Amino acid sequence: MYIDIVFQSNFMSFSTSKIYYIDRLKVLLTILVVMHHACVTYGAPGGWYYAEKTTLMGALIPMTLFVSINQAYFMGFFFFLSAFFIPASFQKKGAGVFLKERLKRLGIPLLFYSFVLSPLLSYLVNYFAKGHTVSYLQYLQGFDNWIDFGVLWFVAALLLFTLFYVLMRIWIKYIPITGIRVPGPGRILLFAIGIGIISYLVRIYFPVGWVLHPLGFQLGHFTQYIALFILGLLAASNNWLKLIPLQTGKRMALIVFLLFLFFPVFYIIRVKLDIPISWYSGGFHWQSLLYAVWEQAIGFSIITALLCYGREYLNHTTVFISHLSRAAFAVYIFHPLVLISLSLLIRNYSLDPSIKLLIVAPAGVVGSFLLASLIVRIPGVRNIV
Repeated sequence: MYIDIVFQSNFMSFSTSKIYYIDRLKVLLTILVVMHHACVTYGAPGGWYYAEKTTLMGALIPMTLFVSINQAYFMGFFFFLSAFFIPASFQKKGAGVFLKERLKRLGIPLLFYSFVLSPLLSYLVNYFAKGHTVSYLQYLQGFDNWIDFGVLWFVAALLLFTLFYVLMRIWIKYIPITGIRVPGPGRILLFAIGIGIISYLVRIYFPVGWVLHPLGFQLGHFTQYIALFILGLLAASNNWLKLIPLQTGKRMALIVFLLFLFFPVFYIIRVKLDIPISWYSGGFHWQSLLYAVWEQAIGFSIITALLCYGREYLNHTTVFISHLSRAAFAVYIFHPLVLISLSLLIRNYSLDPSIKLLIVAPAGVVGSFLLASLIVRIPGVRNIV
């Protein structure tokens, strides 16, 4: 999602291909990331720097549904879009320049987050929420978690995937990935089911929530990430985004609706059989297989529908959207600082966490984009983010 990949990309350089809608999808996905972490803060499952979990079922259910749907596609979609722009950039710049640019645009944010932003976020939570009233310099003297990519685990994974691509292009001069016809709804669903089965097998050993430290990789999701990165390369080499019919998107949108209605089944199964919710996350359980297949089916369906509808109905740009798109990478990097600051600011208010979510989520989105719009104007920094 970076440089001429997804975030911090200059989409105007691709104006002749008329793919302005990618800007809009990028902004949408970035907003979802901020809202996703806001929901995790106030009740949805998942780990975050600071949390106040609501106990109201009327709030927990929609929060859980929201983050579950997000997780089914949004980070995998980022990998797909990132990969889509790699072949053209590699071909234009050559291996040396391409690799040098990737290392700068991806590596520097990783170092900044790990050595600057991560300890600051940790300090804010410890000082204001946990009552560890020491100075920041004193805190740093005892800080020992210096390798922490946090939300930039995606950048680390993208860098690894990109390095592997470069090595493949260097070692294998010609990779036969052209001449593959655009898939239809049936092939997309069959592929998604296959990814779901493989994900289930991976999650027997690495259930959802298991994190590979210090990289921050949840290996239970990486089957999809790797598959969509490869599909992004194939889509670029075979012009899929232009050729995929709108009718395919409409059919996938219908599938999304049907699969969405299936979500309550998971709750009914858990209640009726009195099983731990962790059985959906991994292990040798049929519930984990069911959930993994459902997750991939709805995820691939959403991605396909968004690409088709985006191309047909959102393929134009405005100054406002261009500004938001330009700031998206900085939003991704700095939104934890905004969300945590807002959460700590209202932590002592006697409101249920679900009500605080209604304040922090929209304020976090607006605040993150405002901060990012300033950051991308800083000389030097703007050449990176």
